[in-house]
Amino acid sequence: MPPAPPPALPRLTLVLGGARSGKSRHAEALVTALAPPWIYVATAQAFDDEMTERIAHHRARRAAGWQTLETTRDLAGLIRAHADSQAPMLIDCLTLWLSNVMLADMNVPQACTELIDALSTARGPIVAVSNEVGLGIVPDNALARAFRDAQGRLNQDVAALADRVILMAAGLPLSLK
Repeated sequence: MPPAPPPALPRLTLVLGGARSGKSRHAEALVTALAPPWIYVATAQAFDDEMTERIAHHRARRAAGWQTLETTRDLAGLIRAHADSQAPMLIDCLTLWLSNVMLADMNVPQACTELIDALSTARGPIVAVSNEVGLGIVPDNALARAFRDAQGRLNQDVAALADRVILMAAGLPLSLK
């Protein structure tokens, strides 16, 4: 009997969770269940040794077949540039992208609207990873509170657009939508 075809991914999947919850690993598994090539969109910037090590760990974990594209702020433009691609795309992650946008003093609502517009017109499949940052204590400074609020709004907007939303906890996926 021939092997079963890989499962289809919806046009847009959002994978949410806290730090070290298994978000990236689960998102990678969703994408690699499909045939390569796969597009990995990396949004991190290596400002210190610890982040350089995290990025290296993510790269080493990925199998052959990934095309890595890096963008720190123009995520909407990158998605639009690949909107007609048949290759599954993994965006890792929306949280680092939003941090980059805020630290660059960009117009956050406009950047988020552009991202949602790009995601809504892309053919997919796209799997986007994002941190759930609203479950902890209220941050003690205005910038951290502004970030938490912007991330919560962005997660809501992407979740509303997504065909599937998965919450990761302790490496276990919980389907929310």
